[in-house]
Parts: sequence; structure tokens; C-alpha cells
Amino acid sequence: MVVQNSMISIKNANEIDKMRAAGHLVGQCHELLKDAIKPGVSTLELDTIAEKYFRDHGAIPTFLGYGGFPKSICASINDEVVHGIPGDRRLKDGDIISIDLGATLDGYVGDAARTHAVGKISEEAQRLIDVTQESFFKGIVFAKEGYRLSDISHAVQEYVESNGFSVVRDYVGHGIGRQMHEDPPIPNYGKPGHGPRLVPGMCLAIEPMVNVGTYDVEVLDNDWTVVTQDGKYAAHYENTITITGKGDPEILTLCQ
Repeated sequence: MVVQNSMISIKNANEIDKMRAAGHLVGQCHELLKDAIKPGVSTLELDTIAEKYFRDHGAIPTFLGYGGFPKSICASINDEVVHGIPGDRRLKDGDIISIDLGATLDGYVGDAARTHAVGKISEEAQRLIDVTQESFFKGIVFAKEGYRLSDISHAVQEYVESNGFSVVRDYVGHGIGRQMHEDPPIPNYGKPGHGPRLVPGMCLAIEPMVNVGTYDVEVLDNDWTVVTQDGKYAAHYENTITITGKGDPEILTLCQ
């Protein structure tokens, strides 16, 4: 089913059940990685943990081979915003690391990101992590039937900027379902009251990407890793949600 002259797919209850199962695996994998993140661990070790977890649970790591991406997770350190490629680099005390990962289970995708402290980090870095996470929750206050998509975007931007940080413009959230990236694109900035009206069955990946300094970014020579232009820290927080007919959205990738 499509809505409002756009290719936004509306999921039925059975499809949302499948997305819930995929999302649960994604949330559990994040918890597993959270426990593994410490000084001295390589990003490739984290990638191996995630791939094994997904395959052991009958899922496919969605990122592996997606558009040619070579690994199962994105591991982005310090000034890396998104799409960091796991390798031999080892985490150091004072780093922050953003882990973005997805799982495909029974044909449906879950997608979520978290940013973690490595050892003892600066107060500013911790505040960046906290504001980025909280901006997601400020945004989904408006992820309800009847609101418009940009109401979410505006709430994220307003909260981030009120805390002195900036919202990345060049990368956005997205619809999600059988494919990791579906319509609609979901910026983390903009004026309220624009875009598609939200209806039950929409599944969305809301993902604030927040920088300490400028929102300007650039892509490294590996054609994947996005970094801040000014070299200051960035954080990323994402969950897959579904719009319900009962008020608040359901977060499909958050494990309590």
C-alpha cells in the first residue's frame, strides 16, 4: 500500500511483527557490543561479534555488501560521523564510538545506532552523546498519527541547537521495511508542518547525527567514512519506530 502520492509503504500487523523481531535482534546486538567496547578493542573485533550474533540467530547483517560496504557494522570514532569501516584500529581511553548496524530477518530490516564512551571521556563528549540521544526522544514526541514528518525533524533540530551543537544536513533518516532505505527521507532539521502526514503502519528510522562544531562534513578517500570538516566530535543515535493508532510510536529496536 502507498500513501499520499509517495512511495511510502504502510505495513500491516504481520509485517510489523517481522520488523519487531528484526528490531529486537538489533537492540540485543547493541547491548552485546556495549559490553565489549573498551580501550584496546579493535573495531574489527566488534564487527566480528555483531556478524556472529546475527548469523547465530538466523539473520543476515544488512550492512554487509550493501552498496559495496565491506563490513557488518559501521564503527565511527570521534570526528567520524557515520560509515566508519571496521578494521585494525584499536579504541583508546577518551574516544567515543558510534556503532550503526542492521539485521534482516525473514525479509524485514531493523536498523539502529548508538554512541558509546570508551573509558573516561570529556564532559563535552558526554554531553554530546546525551544530547544526541535525547534529541531522538524529543523528535518522536511528534511521531504520532496526524502530525507531519517535518514536525519530528524540527523538534530534533530545536533541541540540538538549543544545546549549542549542530545537526548534520547531508545525511538523513529514512523509511524502512523490506529494504533498509525506503521513502520517505527524514531530515533532522527543518520547519514544522511539512511533508507527509503520519499514519499508522509507517515504519521509520529516526537518526539524529550531531556535531560539536560545524554541521559541514566530508567523505574520506575510502568513499565511505564521513567526518566533520572541523575535526570536532560527532555522535549518532537511531532507532526504528512504527507509527501506531494509539498515540505514542512503538520503538522496535530498543531493548529494555
